[in-house]
Amino acid sequence: MAIEDEISCILDRVSRHEHTEADILSLRQLLNAGNDDLVQLGKNIVNIGQVNGGEFHIGDRIYQGADAETIKAIIQELWSELVRSIAIEKLPQQNSQIFFPSNLSSQSTDKSFVATSNSETQLFPSPPKPVIATFEFEVVTVDVKGRENKRYVKQAEYFIENLGNGVVLEMVSIPGGKFSMGASKDEEVSQEDERPQHIVNIKSFFIGKYPITQAQWKIVANFPKINCDLNPDPSYFKGNDLPVERVSWYDAQEFCQRLSLKTGRKYRLPSESEWEYACRARTSTPFYFGKTITTNLANYCGNYRQQTTEVGRFVANEFGLCDMHGLVWEWCADYEHEDYLGAPSDGSVWLNDGNEEYRILRGGSWDSPPNLCRSSSRFCGNPSVPKKEFGFRVVCS
Repeated sequence: MAIEDEISCILDRVSRHEHTEADILSLRQLLNAGNDDLVQLGKNIVNIGQVNGGEFHIGDRIYQGADAETIKAIIQELWSELVRSIAIEKLPQQNSQIFFPSNLSSQSTDKSFVATSNSETQLFPSPPKPVIATFEFEVVTVDVKGRENKRYVKQAEYFIENLGNGVVLEMVSIPGGKFSMGASKDEEVSQEDERPQHIVNIKSFFIGKYPITQAQWKIVANFPKINCDLNPDPSYFKGNDLPVERVSWYDAQEFCQRLSLKTGRKYRLPSESEWEYACRARTSTPFYFGKTITTNLANYCGNYRQQTTEVGRFVANEFGLCDMHGLVWEWCADYEHEDYLGAPSDGSVWLNDGNEEYRILRGGSWDSPPNLCRSSSRFCGNPSVPKKEFGFRVVCS
C-alpha cells in the first residue's frame, strides 16, 4: 500500500475516534522516513528524513538550521493541503490533528534558518528565546469567615509575548512538582466526580497570568486561518481588558494554533491536571486564598456585578496567577470523565475512555455559586457551543 493510502486509512480512523496506539505508532513511522524517503504534502514534496541533519525540504525550498518548533509550524501551515491530497472526504476540520515524527524533539536555538529555492535565498529568523523576567505580586489568605489574616509579597518568573498593536500576553512560569488532585470526602460540597484523590506529577510549563482578553483575541483572530474562522468580537460583555467569552472549545484550539504558527512557540490549552495544579499553587484548601471565598477576592454569583470584570482585578495565587476562581469558566483539553478512576498521573491530557462529546471546564464564572468556583470543582461543556460564561487561558510548553 502506498504511503499516502496508509496515512489516509489511519487519519480516517482518527477522525472517527477509532484509532489505536498502533495506528499512531504506524503514522509516526510513516512520517519518520529515511534520508531518501519523501512524503507528499499537497503539491509539495517534503523530505522529513533530513530534519535531524538540519535541512528540511518543501518542494524546491530547503530550510537549513530550522529548529523543531519552526518545522512544526511549517508542517501545520501545510496541513489543509495534506488533508486534500489524501482525499479524506469527511474529516471534520475542527477535529483535525497533525502528528509529528518523534525525532522532532524541541530544542532551543538562537540561530536563524535559511530557506533556499530555485529562484531566491531568504533568511528567516527562528523565534527568539523568550526573555525571562520577574514580577512582584501580593498574596492574601483569609480565615474561615473570609477575614484577611495575612498579606505578603512574592515574586515569579514570566515572559511577555508581543502580539502587536501594543497588545501583549504575559506567560507565567509554573515550576514542576507533584500534588494531590481532587477533593477528599471531608471537603464541604465536594462531588464524587472529584474523587478519588490521586497524586499527579507535573512538568514545568508557562501559563497565562490571566484569561485571554478581548484585546488579545482580536489580534490573534486576524492571524491566518488554520482550520476555522474566528469572530474577532464574540463577547457578550464588551471591553478590551475583559476576558473574551462566547468562545467554543474549537475556537480556543484555533486561537492556540494560530498563535503557535505566528510565534513559532507551542501554545495550547492546559490539561485538567495542569490547570488544577496551577490554580492550587501548592495549597490544599478549597480556594487558593483559604477555605472560603468573598466578593473582595473573586467575581462570582452572589455579588452585585452580574457580569465579567477586568482581568487582574483580584489578588493572585502563590504562582502569580489571577482570576482562577470565578470570572469565566476556562476550557481544558481533556474529554469529560465521570471520576478520576484511571486518570493519568503525569499531567497529560486525558482522552482515553472519555466522553468525546464534552470537554472539561474549570474555575467557575461570574455566574457561578461559590461551590463551583473551588479549585477541585469540575464542569464540562459541548465543545461546539460558546457561552457568555466560557473563556480560556493558554499554556506554552
